[in-house]
Amino acid sequence: MNKKKYILPLLFLGTSLACSTIQPTSSDVSSTADLPKETITLSTIDSSLQEISTESLISKDSLAFLKVNPVDIRWDLEDTINTTFSTNLDSLVYTWYVKNTTKTRTYHSDSTLLQTEYIPDSVYIKRLEGIPSLIDLSYNKIVRNYIELYSKRRRNQVEMMMGLSEYYFPIIEEILDREGLPHELKYLPIIESALNPMALSRAGASGLWQFMYATGRMYNLDINTFVDERRDPVKASYAAVKYLKDMYKVYGNWHLVIAAYNCGPGNVNKAIRRSGGKKNYWDIYYYLPKETRGYVPAFIAAAYTFNYHEEHQLFPKPTNLPAACDTLLISEQVHFDQISKVINIPKEQLRELNPQYRSDIIPANKSYALKIPIEYVAQFIDKEDSIFAYKKDYYFSIKDKVVNPRDRYQKFAHVTPKGKAKIYYKVKSGDAIGLIASWFHVRTSDLRYWNNIRRNLIKLGQKLVIYVPKDKESYYENFNSMSYSQKQASLGKTSTPVIASTNSNTVSNNYVYYTVKRGDNFWTIAKKFPGISNADIMRINNIKDDGSLKVGQKLKIKPIS
Repeated sequence: MNKKKYILPLLFLGTSLACSTIQPTSSDVSSTADLPKETITLSTIDSSLQEISTESLISKDSLAFLKVNPVDIRWDLEDTINTTFSTNLDSLVYTWYVKNTTKTRTYHSDSTLLQTEYIPDSVYIKRLEGIPSLIDLSYNKIVRNYIELYSKRRRNQVEMMMGLSEYYFPIIEEILDREGLPHELKYLPIIESALNPMALSRAGASGLWQFMYATGRMYNLDINTFVDERRDPVKASYAAVKYLKDMYKVYGNWHLVIAAYNCGPGNVNKAIRRSGGKKNYWDIYYYLPKETRGYVPAFIAAAYTFNYHEEHQLFPKPTNLPAACDTLLISEQVHFDQISKVINIPKEQLRELNPQYRSDIIPANKSYALKIPIEYVAQFIDKEDSIFAYKKDYYFSIKDKVVNPRDRYQKFAHVTPKGKAKIYYKVKSGDAIGLIASWFHVRTSDLRYWNNIRRNLIKLGQKLVIYVPKDKESYYENFNSMSYSQKQASLGKTSTPVIASTNSNTVSNNYVYYTVKRGDNFWTIAKKFPGISNADIMRINNIKDDGSLKVGQKLKIKPIS
């Protein structure tokens, strides 16, 4: 009894001291944070969102979030797991950097535990209560579904992510700790990208934290031809922390902040209004976009699974990411091949540690960070001059940097394929990128890359660079003097146009017409009509903008012969 009398005051004293270390100053706290919780209205949330400007996004704020939440148990909620979430989980984790190496830790496996054994709700609740978390780790049937998804049906993928977390979590935790945010937010990249810094969503979101282009630029991430800092684990984590801080100033509730991270504050505000002004995540659950509803449950399930993986016999799979790295500042243009050849470091390892560099090139317009394993640092410093000088003219030709402003199709620097000869082909009427690629037996993507072609647009008379086998150089050069039918004959095809008999094609007024469908572009339409190019279709229909197609639009394709 005497012990309790003294320990309890000390406990409160410790809490008081902890709070004082992160208590925001009067200059740092917004008007929204000063309001009592019950007085924050929808109009306050709306106005707070409008007040977040570029200036406020880069400020450093402390947040008064230190509140330990009990587990919120809701038995009135039930839903199925989003199938897109499960599919993405499969595709994201089987990526470029999951390879075999040694484990950093040995775990004891108990084969007597059966994964099919039913775990009572009370056990899950007890375990969630045992996780030290400032974010409410609620429990309900939806959360249970996601816990079972991770611990039973997606065991292999979870073990891969656990292996990756041994490299990425320390980076993220340090940044969260420095900025005064809950460490549990480190589980967000698991839901966003499966800890894959190269992940790219269908909507264009990229990196561990899945930033959209506009949001990345808003938070000062550098995105250009050579660099995409949305893929940089360190810089993207700092940007994510700033975004989370801004959203916490608006909502003051981590569940709503996490939901806003996924679908945007606009959708969260609409859900709050449609619910009658409720600000509990589970109360607005069915008003959120369907793809966002499982986001918070998945976050809670990830926190549970990573904390209780041994109880479910889940153990990290090894990765080839090194245990110790160092960072060097590079101010001169360099290619990963130059570094790899001089200090004998695998180029794949450079890519894995530096996913922000899109083309294996570190540009020279400013200083950029290069992360390498600690054992290569001394070699890099000793041989730095040799690295930058190694085949410099080969990787960075001065000629390819001088651009003629009158030439829209000016070539750019690329590496000549080994064992290939360079020839030129002059574009003729009826040609299309796909046809030319098939005649010269090259990939369409290579043809576009060699000639810096975007959207498959070529013009009559344009000279295309094509790399062909050296022993067939003269054969392919003859294609410049061949007719369309002769070039088609080289593939064993007839040149007689074949009009596809589909509902999209009609014949009237001496023309063949095509009705535009969803997903069509001028090149895909031209492929349906041999002998017709995308430029021909645009010319016949007097269209100047190649991006102006609309579903249902009728296009003249060619006169009836």
